Amino acid sequence: MQLYHHPYSLDSQKVRIALEEKGIDYTSYHVNPLTGKNMNVTFFRMNPSAKLPVFQNGAHVIFHAIDIIQYIDRLAVHLSGEIQPENTEVHHWMRKVDGWNPKMFTLTHTPVKYRAFVSKFIRRVLIARMTEAPDLASMYHVKLRDAYETEDRLKDPDTIFQCEEELNKLLDDVEAQLNETKYLAGDDFSPADSMFIPILARITLLDLHEEYISCRPRVLEYHTLVKQRHSYKVVIGKYFNGWKKYRTLFKTSFFLCVRTLFGKY
Repeated sequence: MQLYHHPYSLDSQKVRIALEEKGIDYTSYHVNPLTGKNMNVTFFRMNPSAKLPVFQNGAHVIFHAIDIIQYIDRLAVHLSGEIQPENTEVHHWMRKVDGWNPKMFTLTHTPVKYRAFVSKFIRRVLIARMTEAPDLASMYHVKLRDAYETEDRLKDPDTIFQCEEELNKLLDDVEAQLNETKYLAGDDFSPADSMFIPILARITLLDLHEEYISCRPRVLEYHTLVKQRHSYKVVIGKYFNGWKKYRTLFKTSFFLCVRTLFGKY
């Protein structure tokens, strides 16, 4: 089994936590979206959406995080030989968490100068790939158009407001649920938690902990609890706890600056 992912990718974090929790071995391939590695021709042929993560088990390739996690859950049941009843509450929360798109939220809370620098670099990568693989030019053009449309959406205050409102609604629902249960879908850790934990990690990475987490006592307690889990430490803590987040960001920034300096896209 192979997983194409990156520590920056929130959906990749969801899948990796699920894999760690189930104890499933896999081969890891880092594909950094901030440096345009997900636009490389070989990867793009396999996955024209260029989104991460991508999970491959033999000839079986899955692209969406929620689908990958459900597949991992079924695989773990098959490997254990234990038949477990379907938990509709877990599926309900997985769909609810999956319904919030973190992309615009992340971009709006990223300093404009860094956001603009990365966006410009990615656009140049796309143009370079069109030349490298003319047969894929039309699909690369779709991604280029998406990049410009994203920039336009970031200028719309209604888009930003809606994204923040949707996040607040999700967190309020989680706060209410955690008044009743230890974890998101009951008293045991589940795939729903694997999907939700990276959202809290992203909020913390963006230095918005006080605004979104600390003001919700049950969510704060839950966040403290899950940070002690081995899966969290391996998937998120290893890259983003304390000073480590600066090391992770510095490596990417250095790569972008060098490639831009020499015009290598």
